[in-house]
Amino acid sequence: MFETLRFVGEQFRLPGTLYSYETITLGNINSTYKATYRNDKYDLKSYLFQRVNTVVFKNPVEIMANIDRVTSFIREKYPNQLTLHFHHTADGANYFINEQNYFWRVSNYVDSITFDSTDDLAVIAATGEAFGHFQMQLSDFDGSTLCETIPDFHNTKKRLDTLFADAEKDVCGRAAEVEEELEYIRSVREEASELSIRMANGELPTRVTHNDTKANNVLFDRVTKRPILVIDLDTVMPGMAMYDFGDAVRFIASTAVEDEPDLSKVFFDTAKFRAFAKGFIQEVKSALTAEEIDALVQASFSITIELAARFLDDYLNGDTYFKCNYPAHNLVRTRCQLQLAKDIHRKYDELRWIISDIMAH
Repeated sequence: MFETLRFVGEQFRLPGTLYSYETITLGNINSTYKATYRNDKYDLKSYLFQRVNTVVFKNPVEIMANIDRVTSFIREKYPNQLTLHFHHTADGANYFINEQNYFWRVSNYVDSITFDSTDDLAVIAATGEAFGHFQMQLSDFDGSTLCETIPDFHNTKKRLDTLFADAEKDVCGRAAEVEEELEYIRSVREEASELSIRMANGELPTRVTHNDTKANNVLFDRVTKRPILVIDLDTVMPGMAMYDFGDAVRFIASTAVEDEPDLSKVFFDTAKFRAFAKGFIQEVKSALTAEEIDALVQASFSITIELAARFLDDYLNGDTYFKCNYPAHNLVRTRCQLQLAKDIHRKYDELRWIISDIMAH
């Protein structure tokens, strides 16, 4: 691997010589390495090498084109801020495909910590701040000009249409046992689909969206616990700002993991919602429209229903998309997300009041 990394580093014209490397085990899609280089003065500088999983990311060239445009835009607009930077080869590409057809990219290494999950409201608020700041940085970038690298990724209407069509086909004979879940999703289908329909009709702005707004995609300062940088831009594409918000709170404000089988443990924590919302809104409120702010709570519900529908659809089709650790894993995930969605729905008035209160201060 040392020789492979050395050769890849040469393609990206990294200064100095490769001194050492270590494998980064965080993340389960791409293969990631921290490579440290030494210059003539014996100064050390580290880089992050990634071999992109092209089975999962089938169009990596378009992904890297999106990343290049977005990171270049931020760097030019905010020259004094630390930005995610991918190195380029001599021919100007921010990726390199070697003889084995492996797809490589190299970025600067940022010394930091990440949080997979946290109950610390200050860290949650800082996570909201980071994603709000990311939206703010790109608020005047025309999101519609980016490649839609995963078509209809957050098109809730289409996801639900697909679910009910697959339930009719019932290729695995599982529809009868999930009739209760299907019935609930059917009862909220119109409400959950509304925002994606409005966006398709041009009633809501198309923004640059991150589409994977988990806490562990924010790098934090080891000492101050302040956010440094939003990372993992593989799913950056056109979308709705509210869905980035909704997906983040769906994950960070849940009292349980995504596949908790004991539904009595699954609630939507309004204190965590307030913390994230405050951090997010204070960064981006001047850039979002009143309609977008007003839709933040509905988006949180809609995207939770959407994810439940994706898990359920995969279950009906024989568990071919999501990795499952046991036979009913997707069904357990479905029920957990539906329980969370129901609690969001119950707390609609309180959540809307929280947003109004944040906006007023």
